[in-house]
Amino acid sequence: MPRSIIIFDTTLRDGEQAPGCSMNLGEKIQVARQLAALGVDVIEAGFAIASPGDFNAVREVARGVKGPIIASLSRALEKDIDLAWEAVRDAERPRIHTFIATSAIHMEHKLRMKPEEVLAQAAAMVRYAKKFCPDVEFSAEDASRSDPAFLCRVFQAAIEAGATTINVPDTVGYSVPEEFSALIGAVRRGVPDIDRAVLSVHCHNDLGMAVANSLAAIQAGAGQVECTVNGLGERAGNAALEEVVMALRTRAELYDAACGIRTQQIHATSRLVSSVTGVKVQPNKAIVGDNAFAHEAGIHQHGILANRQTYEIMTPESIGLPHNEMVLGKHSGRHAFEERLSSLGLRVEAEALPALFDAFKELADRKKAVSDRDIEALAIGLSATAPKAFELDRFVINSGTHLTSTSTVSLTKKDGAKFERVAIGDGPIDASFKAIDKIIGKKLTLRDFSLGAVTGGKDAQGEAMVRIVHGEKQYNGRGLSTDIVEASIQAYLAAINSMENETGGHDGTHSAP
Repeated sequence: MPRSIIIFDTTLRDGEQAPGCSMNLGEKIQVARQLAALGVDVIEAGFAIASPGDFNAVREVARGVKGPIIASLSRALEKDIDLAWEAVRDAERPRIHTFIATSAIHMEHKLRMKPEEVLAQAAAMVRYAKKFCPDVEFSAEDASRSDPAFLCRVFQAAIEAGATTINVPDTVGYSVPEEFSALIGAVRRGVPDIDRAVLSVHCHNDLGMAVANSLAAIQAGAGQVECTVNGLGERAGNAALEEVVMALRTRAELYDAACGIRTQQIHATSRLVSSVTGVKVQPNKAIVGDNAFAHEAGIHQHGILANRQTYEIMTPESIGLPHNEMVLGKHSGRHAFEERLSSLGLRVEAEALPALFDAFKELADRKKAVSDRDIEALAIGLSATAPKAFELDRFVINSGTHLTSTSTVSLTKKDGAKFERVAIGDGPIDASFKAIDKIIGKKLTLRDFSLGAVTGGKDAQGEAMVRIVHGEKQYNGRGLSTDIVEASIQAYLAAINSMENETGGHDGTHSAP
């Protein structure tokens, strides 16, 4: 019987630490619920001490998401552990995940501690966390560059102190598969009580080997893999959940290991994370890229028509990508619409369905046919938005080849007050953003702006992605409309609403595995 591998998802913690990938509270809860639907075993909901916003997000995920273990990261410090426990204590299945660096370079230059001090601190803080929570994970940051003998001593001390999971991070993506496999083997042999804890790995992708290292670790005996959706994470990212999972499934005879992921939810999860973070999935990305199941070369197309297995080692249906796209229109009823949501793997709360169906009908009036991609975009956009401090009332554009672009924008505040301003700019979108800036009265920096089409055709919805900076914080926004100026304004307002509702965000001051 295949070994069971625990899938530990850290999209909400390590994934969000990627530059520009911050999510608002509503988006984090939505992603967490989708991760639960995907079937992950553990959700690392955040780094509670990083900021009030992180603490609040971890606490709300812990209170509202059932099924998976909910974990909060903490340094091996009492104040971190106290706050981590406060954040996860209401979870159905809470976990405290504490860490300290064990490599010579980190101990000397970052911690300024002697190895014996690090060992004592690791044991003491696991013991401290254990007083609050029966499920305690311990990570040795930069384990892949640590002395293996010392690493084993630290792990043994952590297990004796009560750690139930021992994590071996390749924090800077330095290792290669053969080397990392050997390290896992050394830990299994060198830690006398290793069988009392789950052996976990957490691989970064700096050399493009995060997934390969994770799979090598599984072959060497690891029982938990820490990963993120779409491979998000600091620097070059983390091991991609979808790649690890589908490798285990597709090459089951090689790994003799399996996990409980509902693979039909992979596509919907990937799309959701891409939307709320504003980070598009590259077309040639394994498993979830747009080209992953596309075939253009004539010889490939001929083979696929004869037998799909000639060029497909997995099916699009296996990750929840419908093979035949159903097109709905303005005459489609609510039942057909809800059926399509279900077949696409889109989870929509019952109270949000009426508004989503209304948005679908409105879109159907604008374009003849509403595709699956349109429906996905609507569902993600409606359910992932922050509470609206400002809402678009109307806008008027005056623009042309030999005209200076002018935009008049009217916004409604949540208290019902309306404000209207006029601005000129370098094009209608720039003018509209400047008019909005006048209304909100804050100096904002537009860091990123992109426009794309959800589908093909002249009546396609435009999808705008915006990233703004205010002070030291970044905020993402997404807008959707068949009018690209309106989509851009909606995206800009979405980012502003995230800013207005923000109670704190990751400040990047804490290191982590």
